[in-house]
Amino acid sequence: MTTPNLTREQANLRKSLIRVQSYDVHLDFTDGLGNLSTDTFRSATTIVFAADSPSATTWLDLVAYDITTATLNGEALDVSRYRPETGIVLPKLQRSNTVTVEARIRYSNTGEGIHLFVDPLDNETYLYSHFQATDAKRAFACFDQPDIKAPYTFHITAPEHWEVASNSPISRIEARHTGGKTVHFDPTLPISSYLTAVVAGPYHVCRTVHDGIDLALYCRRTLAKDLDADRILDVTKKGLDWYNKEFGHRYPFGKYDQIFAPELNVNAMENVGAVTLSEDFVFHGQVTDAQYQNRANVILHEMAHMWFGNLVTMRWWSDLWLNESFATYAASLCQASATRWSDAWVTFASKKAVAYEQDLQPTAHPVATDSPDEQAAAVNYDGITYAKGASVLKQLVAQVGLEAFMTGLRHYFATFAYGNTDLAALLSILEEASGRDLSGWATVWLETAGVNTMRVEYQVDEAGRYTAFELIQEAPTDVVRSNTLRPHRLEIALYNSDGERLVRTDRVDVDVTGARIAVPKLIGALQPDALLVNDDDLTYGKPRLDRQTLATLRDGGIARIDDPMARALFWSSAWEMTRDGIVAARDFVTLVLAGASGENDIGVLQLLMHQAQTALDIYATRDWAPTGYGAMARYAYAALRGAKAGSDQQIVWARVLTSCAGDDRHLDFIQGLWRGTEQVAGLVIDDSLRWSIVQTLAGHGLVNDADIRAELDRDPSASAHRNAATAYALLPTPQAKAEAWYRSVEDGALQKAMRQAFARGFAHRNQGEILAPYIDRYFDEVPELWRRSEGETGQKLVKALFPRWASAIDANTLATADRLLAREGLPTALVRLIGEGRADVSRALRARATDAGCGTGAQEQMS
Repeated sequence: MTTPNLTREQANLRKSLIRVQSYDVHLDFTDGLGNLSTDTFRSATTIVFAADSPSATTWLDLVAYDITTATLNGEALDVSRYRPETGIVLPKLQRSNTVTVEARIRYSNTGEGIHLFVDPLDNETYLYSHFQATDAKRAFACFDQPDIKAPYTFHITAPEHWEVASNSPISRIEARHTGGKTVHFDPTLPISSYLTAVVAGPYHVCRTVHDGIDLALYCRRTLAKDLDADRILDVTKKGLDWYNKEFGHRYPFGKYDQIFAPELNVNAMENVGAVTLSEDFVFHGQVTDAQYQNRANVILHEMAHMWFGNLVTMRWWSDLWLNESFATYAASLCQASATRWSDAWVTFASKKAVAYEQDLQPTAHPVATDSPDEQAAAVNYDGITYAKGASVLKQLVAQVGLEAFMTGLRHYFATFAYGNTDLAALLSILEEASGRDLSGWATVWLETAGVNTMRVEYQVDEAGRYTAFELIQEAPTDVVRSNTLRPHRLEIALYNSDGERLVRTDRVDVDVTGARIAVPKLIGALQPDALLVNDDDLTYGKPRLDRQTLATLRDGGIARIDDPMARALFWSSAWEMTRDGIVAARDFVTLVLAGASGENDIGVLQLLMHQAQTALDIYATRDWAPTGYGAMARYAYAALRGAKAGSDQQIVWARVLTSCAGDDRHLDFIQGLWRGTEQVAGLVIDDSLRWSIVQTLAGHGLVNDADIRAELDRDPSASAHRNAATAYALLPTPQAKAEAWYRSVEDGALQKAMRQAFARGFAHRNQGEILAPYIDRYFDEVPELWRRSEGETGQKLVKALFPRWASAIDANTLATADRLLAREGLPTALVRLIGEGRADVSRALRARATDAGCGTGAQEQMS
């Protein structure tokens, strides 16, 4: 089936023709006798709308198995030529119109539309909707674009024992004499089609009321024992209180449900009053506080969308950042202000790495990006839209002040409630609140791509005092063709030894307005042990560490810094210099191991371990990488043995050891943990850690298919089936790789979560010989994979299987990618994904060249 792809021009045309008064939607998930209908469901929709141009023609969006009936103003519509990609034609409109459509629609196994999931533990079926960005048409007939808002009234027929939820409170429940029930819901306030929601199944539900708002948590019954409802509801209540107060517009949607949905394509989705979240946030093992913090941030992010995106919605996907950037920024602001995680801005700073990575891609786009059609918009749910956009907002707040910024937002909500806006509307209100002309700021920060680097040039006298000091701002010129230099308000801080600690001894404010900015306030100051550009993380940019600072950090200085924000920013700069081929990968790994003992922010520590392993996988030379992995495994083993029993650090080091183990000693040890012959006091070998160990052992050929099946018999949960698929794909045999490739690429009938699980295990750093044939095969088959795999599933598989594994980092992969990219007619979104994978390989080759020289020649790039 060809995927519908609405263009902006088509959306503008339809919007100019019609105004929708109401939707009435009935979805029937039963077979007519009260039992679940397992292949398709019945959908009946009535839409009342006005047309400003009588006799005009428009169309209705629908992706259906078949259409039973369709009428417009009482007359039957000709649907004999219906195709999902073109919808249902509505000819000869009148000033007032009523259209009705009855259809049968297939359930989804890819996370779009109405997703059907069968719990392997009790064989119960669970349904939920996921309509972002334009998949409401996969459940009911609609005008599926964000700027056509209307009230929706849902009626859901389901088996009698099921829980049913939607966007608004339940109006009444009607028993069906043939079996089952129909749940009728109150009409919603005006909302966009992609924000509607339907949830149905034998869910476990926890309910309470807070400040007059009905709250509910939903999860599968087999997860009920792990649902820590008190923690989740505590964050929910604190968030609602803070947003209600600070946004000046009380939460308007009546009730607030949060549904932990199986096989959700994303972390979460902000459906009005019925937020869906990944089941991964129902923790059923030992987790770190950083994982609780991250879950809280996701909860607050989706809640912020009730205002940014739901109350006020972008007109078109070009302004997707009006939703995502603002929700990302607001979530951290709320978390730092209203919860126990007052250090939320440290986590915010560490997560900017994903934005820097995306912003150096050849496909980098502005924060406010051009999206000519739906598919182009779908691939913009990335680090730029989320992390960069939020960082840009933080820089704006640094310039205009938080009070003026929040005053503008309150006016924004009051002015555009239940409507649609764009960048110009927001800027106008923020300009009024701040008294500043923001048009120039918006042009350079929101409408241009790329990330600026900042470094310092200085001279010191014999006494070690600065006699000259300049901040140099540079624009990217190689990957992203952008010469934009941006205004920054930032701080430069000096850190010096104070006994055993490295502390901030001075700080100066700097307004950056061009390429070279003199900093006279530092003339005469003693050169510090370490210099930090962008102290407190006020702006978005990549500061380079000078030679003196890098030497101090390498000598263990980073472990002596008490301020978690300063440490996070030093770490970030070192990592970006590694990715850019300025610092050798082996030097970054050495720096991480030198400073890990002083990193008490668990979230930052987890990120560092991931970055160090990425450096070893693709940025280090192949002859040194095993040495680096050995060093990390030895460090993790000692740290695990020395960590406090039951501590977050113990969990982190157990995971690091599991992922880095490569020699017989460490592999035997983790195998002993799995089999119970080795123990570490306080360390629980829960299902999550057991599967991580099994996957590591599979990659080294130390377990077989039978071992994996036995582990699955012990833990038959849905997540275990995915973990087992990944473990099987990791086995170092041609048969396992062939099976994993088939399941990932060709088996379209397999649930998308299982396809992705096989893809996750396909590549292993030590299996280059077995994987070699799949480099050419990937580029030969990926266009067909993209054609067969819709939406989010296709994106994830294309990225997961791209040959960026250790042995594929070479010129042949670049050349093969280039041959594919030279083909005409490839979908734009696929070209983007392949181009990004190619850029990753190219960057890795540059980083390996630096690592091969152990940094020789790279130091000249540091002032």
